[in-house]
Amino acid sequence: MSHSLKASMIIDKSYQIAPVDERIYGSFIEHLGRAVYGGIYEPDHPEADEQGFRKDVINLVKQLQVPIVRYPGGNMVSAYNWEDGVGPKEERPRRLELAWRTIENNQVGTNEFADWAKKVDAEVMMAVNLGTRGIDAARNLIEYTNHPKGTYWSELRRSHGYDQPHNIKTWCLGNEMDGPWQVGQKTAQEYGKIAKEAGKAMKLVDPTIELVACGSSNTDMPTFPEYEATTLDIAYEEVDFISLHQYYGNRTNDPANYLAKNLDMDHFIKTVTATCDYIKAKHRSKKTINLSFDEWNVWYHSNEADKQIEPWTVAPPQLEDVYNFEDALLVGSMLITFLQHADRVKMACMAQLVNVIAPIMTENSGRSWKQTIYYPYLHTSIYGRGVALKPILSSPKYDSKDFTDVPYVDSAAVFNEEEEVSIFIVNKHLHESIDLSVDLRSFEGFQLVEHVVLEHENLKAVNTSAEESVKPHSHGISELQDGYLTTRLSKTSWNVIRLKNS
Repeated sequence: MSHSLKASMIIDKSYQIAPVDERIYGSFIEHLGRAVYGGIYEPDHPEADEQGFRKDVINLVKQLQVPIVRYPGGNMVSAYNWEDGVGPKEERPRRLELAWRTIENNQVGTNEFADWAKKVDAEVMMAVNLGTRGIDAARNLIEYTNHPKGTYWSELRRSHGYDQPHNIKTWCLGNEMDGPWQVGQKTAQEYGKIAKEAGKAMKLVDPTIELVACGSSNTDMPTFPEYEATTLDIAYEEVDFISLHQYYGNRTNDPANYLAKNLDMDHFIKTVTATCDYIKAKHRSKKTINLSFDEWNVWYHSNEADKQIEPWTVAPPQLEDVYNFEDALLVGSMLITFLQHADRVKMACMAQLVNVIAPIMTENSGRSWKQTIYYPYLHTSIYGRGVALKPILSSPKYDSKDFTDVPYVDSAAVFNEEEEVSIFIVNKHLHESIDLSVDLRSFEGFQLVEHVVLEHENLKAVNTSAEESVKPHSHGISELQDGYLTTRLSKTSWNVIRLKNS
């Protein structure tokens, strides 16, 4: 019988990173695959509400407490005419959707999505088309959504049955404009100019909004991070955030290397932060640009299936990754990474929310269920609100194919005003449990509330509509005595340890 490995950590209420912006627990609904049609919206479903939205999906989203949802894209937005999705449904056009080569019937548009967001208690992060369109469409859209009344576009909204403005406060200036796959791809100079001018016009309509400029589509782009630097050099004073997008996969079936990939995310965040601060220094600006990691997830399981899809159909099953247990572990580590950078990552959107690389899956006319990745997202969203603390961690390490000195233990901690501490921990060791000792002496009078564990013997275990084999339990082994927490971290496990002041 092998002996457990040892790790230690200090968590002190004085070691603060920053308040957690709840928007890091955001998500994304694009007009892609079955995210909208068959996902959030299915009028013929037995659980459809009066607007055609699936109540079972609404309930699963509400459990996640998603604060903000990005819409309508994604790649789709770069050839999207927002006017197609408003007004009487019977008059809306069917369009060729060029990004994913499907038919868009426009039965869900801006107003319907704003209604759905209210049902799930979320704000909307709206994207404007800076691919085929530009300043004019962007200023018209924000006038339609945010201006109270008395103008052409605001009165058009009111004629569509929406007397009060939607007051959408967060806006994306296009999507992945550096990508050759993007309709209307732009160089950094071209994009910086259109982002600056569109942003200027939008803020003239509503000065209270926040704007997200596109960064590189991923770190492998040949222009990364020069694209960020050039864009911000041009549009620095008009924008408030720069976007980051990144997906990971385990194509070579190397779990140890796969579970280390949040180190790549950490490096990505540090590089973009440094780029933002370089441009801040160059401009002698007092304004800080923060980060919106508005696309992130695991994405690779569905790649081969997507090659077989017949083009020009309505809502085919695209990007429907079936997530396994090891995916949930990496998702947990990615969420921990956001908390470790709470001073600069102020928004993040798990891409996406339903069916399309998503924590929630549905059957058309049938059931909905929670994928494995649902649980770390759920736990951090519910318990990870407050002030992010900086754990001082000593962990055994390993080397993998692409990474060296990978800590077996990932951890983040959050302290909130209700006098609660939540500690999120991943043990990446494929074979060994780890005994962790945590110095919590600054939290005098606190009691252990629970130790939740997500674990499974099979890294490839998945959840299906018939059986949820990967789900958490509350039987974690932890003890708090004299200000020290001792805990046993099972091999390859996601752990949530909660304490509260008595």
